[in-house]
Amino acid sequence: MHLDNLKWSRTLASFALTLLILAVAGVHAQTYTDLHDLNPAGGDPANLYATGLIPQGWNGNLYGVSLGGGTSGLGTVYSITLGGTPTVLDSFDRTNGADAYYGLTLGNDGNFYGVTTQGGSSNDGTVFKMTPAGTLTVLYSFTGGADGAGPFAPPVQGTDGNFYGVTTGIIANAQTDPSTFYKITPTGTFKTMHTLTTAQGTQCVHTILGSDGNFYASCNFGGANNNGTLFRISAAGSLTLLHNMTAATDGTLPTWAIQGTDGNFYGAMGQAGPHNAGTIYKLTSTGTYKVLYSPTGGADGGNPLSPTQGPDGNLYGPALAGGNTTACSGGCGVIYKITTAGAYSVLYTFDSTHGANPESMLTLDTDGLLYGNTQAGGAHSDGVFYSFNLGFKPFVTLGITSGKVGTKVGIMGQGFSSSSVVKFGGVPATTITLAGTTYVTATVPAGAIDGYVTVTTGSTTLTSTKTFIVHDSWSSGAAMPTAAENSATGVLAGKIYVVGGYTTAPTADVQIYNPATNTWSTGPSLPTATSAPAAAVVNNVLYVFGGRTGVFTNAVWAYNPTTKTWSGKAAMPTARNGAVAVVEKGIIYVAGGYNGTDFLATVESYNPATNTWKEEAPMLGTKDFPAAGLIGTTIVVADGSNVAGSVTGDTEGYNATTNTWTSLAADSTAREGTCSAVIGTLLYDAGGYINNGGAATAVNESFSLSANKWTSTLAAMPQGVMFPGSAVYNGQLYCFGGEATWLANPVNNVQIYQP
Repeated sequence: MHLDNLKWSRTLASFALTLLILAVAGVHAQTYTDLHDLNPAGGDPANLYATGLIPQGWNGNLYGVSLGGGTSGLGTVYSITLGGTPTVLDSFDRTNGADAYYGLTLGNDGNFYGVTTQGGSSNDGTVFKMTPAGTLTVLYSFTGGADGAGPFAPPVQGTDGNFYGVTTGIIANAQTDPSTFYKITPTGTFKTMHTLTTAQGTQCVHTILGSDGNFYASCNFGGANNNGTLFRISAAGSLTLLHNMTAATDGTLPTWAIQGTDGNFYGAMGQAGPHNAGTIYKLTSTGTYKVLYSPTGGADGGNPLSPTQGPDGNLYGPALAGGNTTACSGGCGVIYKITTAGAYSVLYTFDSTHGANPESMLTLDTDGLLYGNTQAGGAHSDGVFYSFNLGFKPFVTLGITSGKVGTKVGIMGQGFSSSSVVKFGGVPATTITLAGTTYVTATVPAGAIDGYVTVTTGSTTLTSTKTFIVHDSWSSGAAMPTAAENSATGVLAGKIYVVGGYTTAPTADVQIYNPATNTWSTGPSLPTATSAPAAAVVNNVLYVFGGRTGVFTNAVWAYNPTTKTWSGKAAMPTARNGAVAVVEKGIIYVAGGYNGTDFLATVESYNPATNTWKEEAPMLGTKDFPAAGLIGTTIVVADGSNVAGSVTGDTEGYNATTNTWTSLAADSTAREGTCSAVIGTLLYDAGGYINNGGAATAVNESFSLSANKWTSTLAAMPQGVMFPGSAVYNGQLYCFGGEATWLANPVNNVQIYQP
């Protein structure tokens, strides 16, 4: 038997708790509806123990797994309507698996993916796919070897379309048998990505996908105290331990967790804790753990399951025990509400007649209601399927939350028709395919911007719960108060400073853009009007280097946002404009430019801590107004003007440790004065002057250092500009002003690129 050490909740429901529990009457503060009393004798799924999330299918029904029932008594995969009518879709017979826990995952293809803890070719569990109509296919049978054994929770789909999950190991050796982290394709190609050590955790159960593309998982045992762990792991299998549980304070036996809209993770511990009745916790992505609430096992419930976040930002979940002890030994359980700050209240107390001992998380359906099931209670003592109405409005959910223009996006909701209008960030989709009243597919239209997706049918508009990110796309920000070109930029405390530049003459203006509010304000002016300086930020101080004040200057200014003052620093050895400044390990490297006579390959480094300069190895070629950025530990400099009347696409990489430059693949679009910056592992390079004496190019490219390759198929700028200010904020490239035509007046537009 593989399950002995994990059936903690069934055990709690079947014998009297040793805790002192107060008898209280049920509290019905919200609208609870017992939709269906499960009756295995009548063909219903049986034993809905630890069933986890119940995903909504494209057809509007909910889907789940059961431990009992079916033709072999080994469990089922079932669907249930929102009105409460269940249908067994398939039965487990050990060849296709046995003992399915913790629900299913809805794939982007509309099929469901799940696991069984036993069964399959080696009786060590399976990964299976189930179509909405009920066709079950075993994708993989675990062997109990290097691949692991006994998975309890279904794998989750990653950003690459593959599924990722963890195994518990052979449960007979639960605290010592290694767990694994695995990848499986939708067609069944399996690969073990990481085998956990005891220090990293054993008997791992749950996996979720974080907004950062990594996976977050939990283990019941192992770690520093053998009380379990919480960890982050990449798709490639690189594991970072986030927290070691301590039973007395943190709780043990983690149930599923969710990522809240604030980016933090919220979950529950099923046992231990200060009152020996579990805990509800918050975990940051960097590993800061905080217990938000410790149930007592009394009227406030006990042994909680992890919460679901409502549209109001609060968290809602069931607790297995506590509450009504008159109808149930140890209590029938409760439904709780908790804020992200930890304010806790009981919304409903189960009474056995209408269900008892809930063992699945709540599912928020697109109709605005929460749905769940219990393991016991009801007319047949086999649990109930229920809804809980908190007054939330209907909404839509997205099959994927990011993609390029032309991507097809599945949208689930309610009341769709052939007249439904879908908009991405307010831009209407022109290609829409209706697949019933609860599912529609829409193609991301040209011009779409990041934002919520809405579906309007008649007078009703439903809005998505998450924003949709339109990759490889351009949008616009509020226009600059003063049009400028050749400005320096820097990001301080979430605001972009656009410093100096050229209007009709060099300017000392400091214009401050707030991306969060799309608004502008004015900062203290530069001490000297300067055009085409370089800039960089170190330790929240903005440094501005050189430029042209009427003459070429080597002045260095530093802006402190706390005191809102500028101060002079040690002068740069070489006076110049059109240089670039890149930070590597706290040192600012200023490269290239023009001194009024020569185009420069000069490189000088500035140490803000000592206010000193040092001459470094020059670039392999001269570059005025090049593109530049730091990829990993390599400073990449590309393009620029190399001699009078000529531009180059030459690209070079600088290693600060060895003080050496290396030639890299050239940009096929030779130019200078681009909007450029590094985002992630790519240097983005948009617009610029191509030495034609006319309009700026709108070409947008990226350079990969690892591949040593330029990609030129990116979305072009809406308006080609040369010599704009460039900045990166929140993973987007901002291009401020510039000029659209050679020697023309500057423009004041703000163009924003989402890679």
